[in-house]
Amino acid sequence: MKTISFVIPVYNEEKRLDKTFTALEELVLPRGLKLNQVIFVNDGSTDKTVSLIKKSPLKKSFDIKLVTYKTNKGKGFAIRQGMLESNADYTLFFDADMSTPLTQLVKLLPFMERGTDVIIGTRKNGHSTVIVHQPLIREMMGRGFTKVTRILLRSNVTDFTCGFKAFSKKAVQSIFPQSAINGWGYDAEILYLAAKNKFSTVEVPVAWSDDKRTKVSLFKAVPSTLLEIGTIMYVHSLSKSIVFTPLSLLTRFQTRVMGAK
Repeated sequence: MKTISFVIPVYNEEKRLDKTFTALEELVLPRGLKLNQVIFVNDGSTDKTVSLIKKSPLKKSFDIKLVTYKTNKGKGFAIRQGMLESNADYTLFFDADMSTPLTQLVKLLPFMERGTDVIIGTRKNGHSTVIVHQPLIREMMGRGFTKVTRILLRSNVTDFTCGFKAFSKKAVQSIFPQSAINGWGYDAEILYLAAKNKFSTVEVPVAWSDDKRTKVSLFKAVPSTLLEIGTIMYVHSLSKSIVFTPLSLLTRFQTRVMGAK
């Protein structure tokens, strides 16, 4: 029997928490898994998010922990705080919009039973079920971002940004204290650190639906995340001899592409 905790980062989610609560209320864990704790991390919300979590009837059925702070610091920061609060055998983080339903846990369980350290939900390896697609421009930008990230970080991961990832206790305790990215580049960083520390990793195709109420603006997130990738490359010693600017990142990308031909 493996224990699992959930980490759910929230920022001004008062309109979507009903969906989160309903999913948890309807949760049927696959045999072989025991839910240890549900950890909500409030990333400086200014709406009713905190009060809704505190008043939630979920407390009657689950061990609910609320980590909260006043200043919005970014999704990467929130997930780091939540993951480091967990002491379960595995910790899964996912988004409050429930884009990947919790029924997909059954697909992760075999890898937990084998002791795989990092289990990545993916929408992009050709075997996933995308129930509701993103608008075409978002899909195209997402593919471009994934390709650039794979080249710059020398990674084979097909989907960095699907918010459905599980980590063993050993991986949590090693990876998250090392992580430094607070923004949207956090996924790329923690997966880079997983590879750098030689943790066993697998991608698992999952069902996924786009939530049109997403707060992510790709036109803002993609450039800032690319700069965060430069930070990853610097902080984690891919090369400390380079100052990473948009131009240097472009040059590095061109070099990698030409070298791959």
